[in-house]
Amino acid sequence: MFSTRFALPALLLAASLSCNAIAQAYPDKAVRVIVPFPAGGAADIVARHFTTRLSPLIGQQIIVDNRGGAGGIIGGEIAARAPADGYNLLFASSSVLSINPHLGAKAPYDVLKSFTPIVKIGDAPNVLTVHPSVPAKTVKELIVIARAKPEALAYASNGAGTLSHLTGELFAQRAGVKMLHVPYKGGAPAVIDTVAGNVSVLFAAFPTVSGQMRAGRLKALAVTSAKRIAVAPELPTVAEAALKGFESSQWWGLYGPAGLPAAVVEKLNAAGNKVLVTDDIKKALALDGAEPSGGTPAALAAYHKADYEKWGVVISKAGIKAN
Repeated sequence: MFSTRFALPALLLAASLSCNAIAQAYPDKAVRVIVPFPAGGAADIVARHFTTRLSPLIGQQIIVDNRGGAGGIIGGEIAARAPADGYNLLFASSSVLSINPHLGAKAPYDVLKSFTPIVKIGDAPNVLTVHPSVPAKTVKELIVIARAKPEALAYASNGAGTLSHLTGELFAQRAGVKMLHVPYKGGAPAVIDTVAGNVSVLFAAFPTVSGQMRAGRLKALAVTSAKRIAVAPELPTVAEAALKGFESSQWWGLYGPAGLPAAVVEKLNAAGNKVLVTDDIKKALALDGAEPSGGTPAALAAYHKADYEKWGVVISKAGIKAN
């Protein structure tokens, strides 16, 4: 008779041997990384920076497959329905996983349950800028002005439901102020009108406004990330300047379908972290105003959940709808 006291250790040993076998064999062919946006955009550029450097570390070609459309839902669905074998991965952004689900976009998958987190790749914060005519030199001074005259200050965004819009709304909610939102069709016209003085405040990606900042046509007060950024270390964060805990960044992470084997996750996570600590990737991402992240799969899962919940509250409270 087979004793049950030997059954569990035997099963655990078998599982361990199976995981080791998977880890040793993976990958034995090209890996596809689905980018749910068209080629040439910020997500695509960051994905190519990352995968180009990841490929030699895993010993296989990585094919970037752009599947844009429906706010990232098309690419997300392809990844969610793919076999959980490590050969079909998703390069996801916060707009796809944290923001769009709250803006009425109905996806045929659960953003918190349909994917296996692997590694957080990077963040790209906004910069809080104002027109030079605004007398504020600090975030605290801007809040004082906004509180004194509700909706007297107008802030520009790249459009309703975009990160620049939501960052402005998050700022207003946390600061207890009311500012008039003026949406534009993209970052360029928003910058142009702010420089012209037609609006007073702009939350924008660093590369979008860096030239105007250097020329003195826009005054930078802070960055919206959790920590200062390498390309502008002189700028404080909104959190340290005035609003403790404030953070708003576009972020990217590498995911697989739900049920991705732990051995595959560990191998990709280890390789990804090796990429993200190199000076090469830091310089490449800095060109797009981004900084590498790294960390464990569990850390990515926790960060994603908190970010998802944060934007859900902001969007619900403000009654924001996508265009």
